[in-house]
Amino acid sequence: MKYEILPWLILFLPLLSVVVITLFTLRSKTVSSLISIGAVVASFILTVIFIHANGFPSTHGVIYTDAKSLNLANETSVNWLTIGNLSVDFGLKLDALSLMMVLIVTGVGGLIHIYSYGYMDEDHSKSRFFAFLSLFTFSMLGIVLANNFLMMFIFWELVGVSSYLLIGFWFEKPSAGDAAKKAFITNRLGDFGFLAGILTFWAMSGTVGFTGLEAWASSGISFGPITMGSGMTLAALLIFCGATGKSAQFPLHVWLPDAMEGPTPVSALIHAATMVAAGVYMLCRTLFLFNAESLHIISYIGGFTALLAALIAVQQNDIKRIIAYSTLSQLGYMVMVVGLNGPTPAMFHLTTHAFFKALLFLSAGSVIIGMHHEQNIWQMGNLRKKMPITFWTFLIGALALSGIPPFAGFYSKDSILAQCLEQKSYLLFGVAVFIAGLTAFYTFRLFFVVFSGKEKSDHAKHAHESPLVMTAPLMILAVFAAIGGFIGVWNDYGSQFIGEHNNWDPLSFTQQLFEPLKSPVAMFIGIGVALAGIFLAFSLYKNAASDPLPAKLGALATWMKNKFYFDELYEATFIRAHDFLAAVADWIDRWILEGAIIGAIRGGTDLSGRALRLAQTGNLQTYTILFVLGVVLLLYFVLGK
Repeated sequence: MKYEILPWLILFLPLLSVVVITLFTLRSKTVSSLISIGAVVASFILTVIFIHANGFPSTHGVIYTDAKSLNLANETSVNWLTIGNLSVDFGLKLDALSLMMVLIVTGVGGLIHIYSYGYMDEDHSKSRFFAFLSLFTFSMLGIVLANNFLMMFIFWELVGVSSYLLIGFWFEKPSAGDAAKKAFITNRLGDFGFLAGILTFWAMSGTVGFTGLEAWASSGISFGPITMGSGMTLAALLIFCGATGKSAQFPLHVWLPDAMEGPTPVSALIHAATMVAAGVYMLCRTLFLFNAESLHIISYIGGFTALLAALIAVQQNDIKRIIAYSTLSQLGYMVMVVGLNGPTPAMFHLTTHAFFKALLFLSAGSVIIGMHHEQNIWQMGNLRKKMPITFWTFLIGALALSGIPPFAGFYSKDSILAQCLEQKSYLLFGVAVFIAGLTAFYTFRLFFVVFSGKEKSDHAKHAHESPLVMTAPLMILAVFAAIGGFIGVWNDYGSQFIGEHNNWDPLSFTQQLFEPLKSPVAMFIGIGVALAGIFLAFSLYKNAASDPLPAKLGALATWMKNKFYFDELYEATFIRAHDFLAAVADWIDRWILEGAIIGAIRGGTDLSGRALRLAQTGNLQTYTILFVLGVVLLLYFVLGK
């Protein structure tokens, strides 16, 4: 392996920027921003250099085609911890899966950093913001590159801390503080299960390294007290709890939309390419640990989450929350297809989703800046003329999200639908198709309300285009959202396309381009429902001054607008139960432990001390009498025997 030092630099450069900003440049917003941007851009460039020197593992496609391809690559590590028979390395996994994720985290993350330079220009805590961004980037890279569960879990928790700091960045707003706490606590619930799963697999296999775990899982031999048959499903589902929290799957999905309280670049970073993708990435990295029973459960949880979030998105009016629920739905897509034993479609969609969802969030941020921080879509309208660059970039992102060919989302969405048919999961195929139609509908509902029709407020009349430092990343992301589907067919013909070979054959390359289209049925149905959703949105919202849908849907619209009352349900059940148990525990602590038991001990000690104090008179004659009485008693008992 060439340039073995580069992966370590890629990982630690963002951490170095955190240290420098915190200790030396916190008072200089410009210098701090440039240090943070420089660190992530440098990590991206070093990743490209490392891949150019070493290449991806020889798989068909830049990601991988089957689960075994995940771990056929080099590692670099140093011994970190040895306790008894447990030996843990601080090691980096350098295969197609991890390197692709590093490109996404540093590439898309780098564009978000650059965008943030303009978006946060007037914020007095800009240096602190960029320090948090760099810490988040370091944490996410640690998850991606980790070669064992223990190292991954440490960075997993560090991502949780970083997201807490970023979501609650504007901590003076009570809603931001509440959202940060909600995200942190909800993720801790999932992480408790994740840690329990890690410990269970360690008990069964005797190792926490991914390579060792894969060898153990393929051997079918149990080295611990828990047998393979009895513990595998439970342990796998416990591992999935971690993904349920990070990737916001039902029932831990409630934190993600509230995370919109953070600055818009944070929303793009968390909801597009990094934090929420960590759960899907972890499932694909450890897929060899999941048996048929656990995958079946995972697929239906993902499908239900995707459907639930898509329905809620239909009746949201906050521009960022609509895109946030879209993220929830697309994550459900990814988790569902992982459960259908489709890691390749999942990672393919994760990759394209990073492009077009980051584009949509940053375009929404551009709209918010142009609208003087107004986020209600019904206060917008006719922005296509006042914000032409944002209009076109948002349109490309919307088409990609809706799965319209030849935009990036078309290829990855089609691969998910095809996987459903290949696995003969017709129920989930039907759900996925319905979600595809809903996605196109609510995406273009947002698009038409914001960019067409008449101005609905003074802010809309005086809207303006964002500066170049913000629109330039939009244009770059728009290119990837438009052509990102080529990633799914990046093989020898892709190498020829960039000039590695002189005998490039355009016809053969075109044929390779359509290889992901495994099922013509899935392709045509997917395109059909997407076009139907766009047409329905056009007919309802092209010139709408208010939402006509509530009158048509009645109570269902109210339920969708109120997120099916999950927050209220959790408030009435789990939170009240928690408060009740806390009150009971406080009563026990106050009146039984402290009042009765500890009080009795304290009182007995006090009485004993008072009694002993009476014997301490300070009078020598008293002490002499007591000494003589003691001798007499001693002689009596000795001579009496």
